[in-house]
Order: sequence, then C-alpha cells, then structure tokens
Amino acid sequence: MTTEAPIRPVPAFRLRALLAGDGVRTVALTLGAIALALLVTAGLIALAGKNPVVAYGALLRGAFGSVDRLAFALNKSTPYILAGVGVALCFRAKVINIGGEGQIAVGGIGASLVLLLAPAGLPPVLLLPLAMLAGAAFGALWAILAAWVFIKRNVHEVLCTLLLNFVGVLLVSEVLRAPLGEEGAGFPQSPLFPRAGWLPKLIPGTDLHMGILLAVAAVVLGHVLLWRTTFGFRLRVMGASRPAAAYVGLSTARSTFAVMAIAGALAGLAGGIEVSGVHNRLIEGFSHGFGFNAVAVALIAGLNPLAILPAGLFLGFLEAGALAMQREVGVPSSLVYVIEGLMMVFVLCAVGLNARNRRV
Repeated sequence: MTTEAPIRPVPAFRLRALLAGDGVRTVALTLGAIALALLVTAGLIALAGKNPVVAYGALLRGAFGSVDRLAFALNKSTPYILAGVGVALCFRAKVINIGGEGQIAVGGIGASLVLLLAPAGLPPVLLLPLAMLAGAAFGALWAILAAWVFIKRNVHEVLCTLLLNFVGVLLVSEVLRAPLGEEGAGFPQSPLFPRAGWLPKLIPGTDLHMGILLAVAAVVLGHVLLWRTTFGFRLRVMGASRPAAAYVGLSTARSTFAVMAIAGALAGLAGGIEVSGVHNRLIEGFSHGFGFNAVAVALIAGLNPLAILPAGLFLGFLEAGALAMQREVGVPSSLVYVIEGLMMVFVLCAVGLNARNRRV
C-alpha cells in the first residue's frame, strides 16, 4: 500500500498575473464575447418586432434600476456562486460533478426538516445555524453517494450526478406530499417557517438576505483551499494528470470523496439559504436550473474560485434584467432564454480560447 508523501503548497495567485498577460487577455475576451452576444441578440429582438435599444434599457433597469431590483439580482446570484465554487473545485480535479441541482434540492429538505420539526425549546439563536448545517450535511451526503457509486461501482460520475438530480428533485415533491406538506395548499409547499428560521436581511426594508455574504466567504475560502493548501495542490495534480497523481502516491479516491463532499456541502448550503432566505418555506421545484447554471458560472470563471463571484453576479443580474425586459417590452419568454443561452455560449467560447494558458 502506498502512502501519501507530504506536499508543500505552491503559492500560485499573484496580483500582477491578473493585471498583465493572461489576466488581461481573459478579461478582454470575455468583454468582447458579451459585446458580440449583445449585438447578435439585438438582431433577434429586432426580428421579434421590438426595439433593441428599448429592450436593453429595460434589461438595465431590471437589473440596476432600484434597490429592490439590486436585491433581487443579488439573491438570484447567491446559489450560483455557492454551488459554482464547488463545481470549480471538482472540475479542477477532473471530477465532473453536474449534480448541483439535486444537492441543492436535498439541502433544502435538510434545512426545512430542522426549521419545521425542531423542538419547541430550542433557542432561536441556534435554529438557523443548525438548519444551515443540516442543509450542508444533506448536500454533502448526496454528493458522497454519487462519489461512492463512481469509485466503488465504476459508474461514470457524469451519469451518477446527473441521475441523482432527478431523484433529489423528486424527493422534494415526496416530502411535500407527506411529512412536510401544508394541508389545503393549492401548490406543493410546506408551512411557513417560524420567524426565527428566516434568514436575516442584509439591508432592512429590502429582500436582500445575508446569503450573499456566505457566498463571498465561500469564494474566498475556495481560493485559499485551491491555492494555499496541500489538498488544493492534490486536486490540481489530479486534474493535470491522474497517472502522475497515482505515481507520486496520491489517493485519488480519497480526494474525490473529499472534493465531492465539499461541493455537495456548498450546494446544500445554497439550498438551505434559498428556502429560508427567499421563500421562507420549502416549495416544489425551488432548485430548478440552479445546478446547471452553477456549472456555466464555473466554466465562465475558468474554474478560478475568485472569478466565480463576478461570473455568478453576471448571470444573476442578466436573469433579473431579462425578466424585466420580458415584462416591460413584451419580448417573448422563449426569446429571453435564447438571449441568455447565446450570451453563455459566446462567453464560454471566449473562455475556451484562453484555456490552454490556464495554470495548473
């Protein structure tokens, strides 16, 4: 049996790397891709019989027009950022985890179980932290299940994580039809959580909750983990060459379990934040699309945890603005999805052009 040799962490991030060379190239390509996507989608809007200038004005107002709209966009960005950090760490190790949606769903279940079934004597100050921990634990266990099937049964991780998405979403529907469902409700949902279980608002009088701060903390911790620890170095070696990792005695199975658990915990935390900070209850389909958008965010960021923050904010504000564009200008809903998709494709293509220069 081989033993893991001690590995000294290698500092990799340098400010000047962001200010020159590869960093400037990446930013320039991304901004160019966004401009090109806006140009192409302007043509589509014109073909739909709408004025592109008016439509883009509505998009900007929908994203930045008021404090409430800013709060809505930041809340939309929060689960993308949290789950995106976990996806980026997995992809760095060449572990293709696309199970964020299922992990977010079961994380919402875990948080809801604590918030709805906690003993009456539990101090309110402990209720919300326990709910968030339960959400993270449920998400981590869901991801570990996929990793176990992958490692022990040799089933490809893409298949494991993808199929468990459907199971996780169906579990939400199942618990809402039995132990957690609200009787007489016209939609599958749980009763409202107690007020002590509502995520505090960051700015009083708005809907902006404290989850965005947890997302920023996850970005910073993800960066430190990837670039300042031996575990992060192991992930990067795994991603660069599995044979090389095995040759130097790294346990790829143990690292896979660990990185999947971290990704699942972040996604589960995102689920707990979504149910307690946005809906204040568990509702059917609350995680729809979050996991796959998190994959797109991670790819736009070039699998760099620090870049997850602007990438997640970009997608959140884009979605908030697109909804306003649909309401105010009458852009068809299908065209809104086309606009979002084209922007993602153009930006991902720009990131791909620079992928060969990415550091290990």
